[in-house]
Amino acid sequence: MNWAILVLAGLVEIVWSQSIKPTENFTRPLPTALCFVLGALAVYLLSHAMKTLPVGTAYAVFTGIGAVGAITLGILVQRDPFTTGRMAALALIVSGIILARATNPE
Repeated sequence: MNWAILVLAGLVEIVWSQSIKPTENFTRPLPTALCFVLGALAVYLLSHAMKTLPVGTAYAVFTGIGAVGAITLGILVQRDPFTTGRMAALALIVSGIILARATNPE
């Protein structure tokens, strides 16, 4: 169950990462409030997952999911560059997440 919560935390982190830019350096009240709520929710879910998962594994998976999602949405929505290097980096991150899950004793 805590792995599912961890994945949910990572998904919230992806949404949170996309909520930062609309705050315009935290000058817009509603986007800023949403950004803070999403960030707090992501960390809350992460802390819940850490009840039984090792801290290092949980945090690495959490940030990995966030990074993969942020890069992917950056490419698809923000028109960030789509390069071989970025795709290789994504493949390594995803491989690391899979390896962390596969080797966790839980």
